[in-house]
Amino acid sequence: QVQLVESGGGLVQAGGSLRLSCTASGRTFSSYAMAWFRQAPGKERDFVACISWRDGRSYGYADSMKGRFTISRDNAKNVVYLRMNSLKPEDTAVYYCAAANTDYGGSYVGRYDYWGQGTQVTVSP
Repeated sequence: QVQLVESGGGLVQAGGSLRLSCTASGRTFSSYAMAWFRQAPGKERDFVACISWRDGRSYGYADSMKGRFTISRDNAKNVVYLRMNSLKPEDTAVYYCAAANTDYGGSYVGRYDYWGQGTQVTVSP
């Protein structure tokens, strides 16, 4: 089992920045590919970014996040981060951290085995 706890969400004005954190406990964190997804009210859960487990050198982003969001991980601290810059009102959603028992999870939500409870991000106009 892997337990994931997100933090760092909140209310921010458009153009602002936030850094989300996801702290993992349980099995060896460094063996899991990690990702962030988000879900707005009434919508499906969408892929945001992912990062490989071994050295974090393989990563991917949804097109709308490229250049604005950065995913990173610190295996020594069992934490994965999502740095979000130039936030827009359409980025408002609950952001979820996810872990997959594989080298690289990609964007498919069904590939991820463990999920956190989510953290709310609200971007005001």
